[in-house]
Amino acid sequence: MSSVSEQEKTGEPKTTVDAVYEHGTFRILQPQNVQLSEGQKVRLLIEPALSPEEMTSLAASVYEGLSEEEINAVERIALDRSNFFDAPTQP
Repeated sequence: MSSVSEQEKTGEPKTTVDAVYEHGTFRILQPQNVQLSEGQKVRLLIEPALSPEEMTSLAASVYEGLSEEEINAVERIALDRSNFFDAPTQP
């Protein structure tokens, strides 16, 4: 049995915002991107941000262990936009 998320119950979209924890409170880095009513309760999911070094390392490891042929196949699929917006047509 699967549970229904709050977003599915309320129809309201989830929003990801970057914040800094300072002096016991979270300070949103770009508050203009948050559409909330004053006093509205929200639920925070704390996920530490990756450092630039961690992001670079993660990006560099994407093709780790793949052959040149496999890398080329992945790149071809990623760059193929022929079915990007429409479902594939049936022959």
